[in-house]
Amino acid sequence: MAQKVRDLMTPHPVTLPPDASLVEAAKQMRAKDIGDVLVVGGDGRLRGIVTDRDIVVRALADDRDAGATTLGEVCSPDLAVLGPEDDTDEAVDVMRERAVRRIPVIDGGELMGVLSLGDVAIERDSGSVLADISAARENT
Repeated sequence: MAQKVRDLMTPHPVTLPPDASLVEAAKQMRAKDIGDVLVVGGDGRLRGIVTDRDIVVRALADDRDAGATTLGEVCSPDLAVLGPEDDTDEAVDVMRERAVRRIPVIDGGELMGVLSLGDVAIERDSGSVLADISAARENT
């Protein structure tokens, strides 16, 4: 029996509104030891994702003010999404095709979690370097 996304996803992802600043997102990432925040509008609809790499490449490298730049300005809005009952093999295929490391998990329009490449690596090959890095304790 194939493993399901719900078995590996990280539930209750960190979300921020589109008008939150990059500084707010970076502080959440540091506090929660994560590499992304999901951008959710006031209507509860998923608007995009912002990763630590997005902050660097789409904002800081362009000399944008991290305190004044909003998540809505730099988030990736064209998201691949998965359902909790999707097979993890399918999820890996989507990650490969879209060249992404994280995919939001949606059920009936409700944000349920995030599946990351690290989540899959830990489960599939716990001895791999990616699994070791993904399972490592936060740097202090």
